[in-house]
Amino acid sequence: MNDIRPHEVMIPLAEPDDARLFFIGRIHTPFTERKDCPRQGSHDGPDCRIEIFEPWVPALKGIDDYDFVEVLYWLDKARRDLVVQNPNHTDKPYGTFALRSPVRPNPIGTSRVKLVSAIGPNLIVRGLDCLDGTPLVDLKPDRCEFTPKAPPK
Repeated sequence: MNDIRPHEVMIPLAEPDDARLFFIGRIHTPFTERKDCPRQGSHDGPDCRIEIFEPWVPALKGIDDYDFVEVLYWLDKARRDLVVQNPNHTDKPYGTFALRSPVRPNPIGTSRVKLVSAIGPNLIVRGLDCLDGTPLVDLKPDRCEFTPKAPPK
């Protein structure tokens, strides 16, 4: 975790304050190492399962009315101390806020995923790019879908 690439800049960090986040579930993907994760998820990628914990399961009511869902997750394995990074795909350094890298001061990941099915406390989705076991922070209908899809006629 302390490896620094050329041109990267690390800062010292104070002990974190408790943000009082509730992890509402866990994400299950086929990706066990960061190198296995797609750079960005694809809607034709593998099926992944989002498991919702009690007491949050009733909050899923109506989620299957949407085709796409925004998933917010906590990148619990990511380092948090780089302000300048040197991505693998280039020699040019970038500030952390100019990248979608998981390395961030508050490592919150987001993905717009295709909702395949909703069964009990589980959502089957496509388009995730996180490690298996990643803690779930929140779910929202896709910001582009202002209303649920119309019921079949």
